[in-house]
Amino acid sequence: MERLRQDDPPYIGPYTTLARLDADSTEHTVPERRYLARSADGERTVLVCVPRVGADPSRWAIEAEGARRLSVARFLTVAEVGGTAGFPWYAAPYTPMLPLSAVLAAYGGPLPENLVRGLGAALAEGLAAAHAQGVTHAGLSPAAVLVTPGGPLLTCFGAVRAAAPDGMPRSGLPGLDPGCLAAEQASGGRPGPLGDVFALGAVLAYASTGHTVPEQSELPPGLRRLVAACLSRAPADRPTAQELLRELAAPAAGTGPTEVSPLPDRTVLDHTAPLPLPGRVVAALADQSGQLLGMELPATQEPFTPAQKVH
Repeated sequence: MERLRQDDPPYIGPYTTLARLDADSTEHTVPERRYLARSADGERTVLVCVPRVGADPSRWAIEAEGARRLSVARFLTVAEVGGTAGFPWYAAPYTPMLPLSAVLAAYGGPLPENLVRGLGAALAEGLAAAHAQGVTHAGLSPAAVLVTPGGPLLTCFGAVRAAAPDGMPRSGLPGLDPGCLAAEQASGGRPGPLGDVFALGAVLAYASTGHTVPEQSELPPGLRRLVAACLSRAPADRPTAQELLRELAAPAAGTGPTEVSPLPDRTVLDHTAPLPLPGRVVAALADQSGQLLGMELPATQEPFTPAQKVH
């Protein structure tokens, strides 16, 4: 969570912005501008998102509406879509949340293998459910993964489709993490389920090493074959999300069915959580929640002007 900047809107729709979710260092690979905000009566705190600077707001708005209509486990629940043709937005109820980059920062480096496997299994479950409904996420990257006390959520739905229409090259476009963009999507191909699997492989690599394109030797031995398969250049050589889920949920090589490697700093309450988190990550989530809930709304709101819009 970061302080607002001068170019950030003071409010979006009915919500007063309080803070930015993403750090400046990750801004280039986040496909939308994300804010923590509160309703004018102070009763509701939300995550509210708008297109990034330079994006086509009409394509972004189409994907936001698509996200609102989704009802898939592990996908962020979009409660509202609003705004104008030039300034669309969507909002979701707030729960303590950290982008994956902030999780690694709080932990102090790459995550342990059993935590990466649990994270990957949860995300693969969401993708498999979406693919079974004929839906492609088309936007998975480390920035799209928000870790909450209830487990990870998939956000940034449709970022690849919103960045450029099919047939137009997408390599090098702001907001798209190049390490997460499958070759067929980078060249302008229509996003498909196996492109999501490629992106999930890059997310697993990032969680394990701190970057999306690591050397094979940097990956934990138990994940090398699986991540390499996900990152195959040919879509047909990648596993499906359902196959990936089965492999990630299975015990890692060299462990028994009940043997789990310990997580440093695990809190005593985490054993019942869907994705048990290290204590330092739990503390970062609690700190965000405390800071945010302690923020007060301005006494008055100035009229909104075009100069305050996020273009």
